[in-house]
Amino acid sequence: MARRKLSHEGTLVLDSEGLSKLLDDDEQVVALVAEARSRGMEVVISALTVIEAVHVRTDKSRLNWVLSGLRVVPVGDEEARSASKLLMDAGLHGHRYAIDAAVAEAALRQHRPVVMLTSDIDDMVKLCGDRVRLVAV
Repeated sequence: MARRKLSHEGTLVLDSEGLSKLLDDDEQVVALVAEARSRGMEVVISALTVIEAVHVRTDKSRLNWVLSGLRVVPVGDEEARSASKLLMDAGLHGHRYAIDAAVAEAALRQHRPVVMLTSDIDDMVKLCGDRVRLVAV
């Protein structure tokens, strides 16, 4: 999965379930990522997604290889403030939604159209509205 220069035909964002399934070679997620790349879409994740998806049984070599083909979007002070505003605007708060808010905030900053592979459609709809196309994985 070598990183390649894309013509910016949009962005595919993976949440932690999307990344976990990509790491596990889930047929559906691998096919969706391949299709996105064939359409010239960039595939990205939030830096916090790595923290959320990785566990003691994660194959670190596989993780490094998969991450080498993705753009990892950093989360700094400005992004954290924007994610916090998304939470407040959606009427959500607390640690339960914090990483979702950071992922949503990252998605909203990407080149459009933006598609997100997520296992959390309900919360992402609250955070992203109709600005991101959500695909359940």
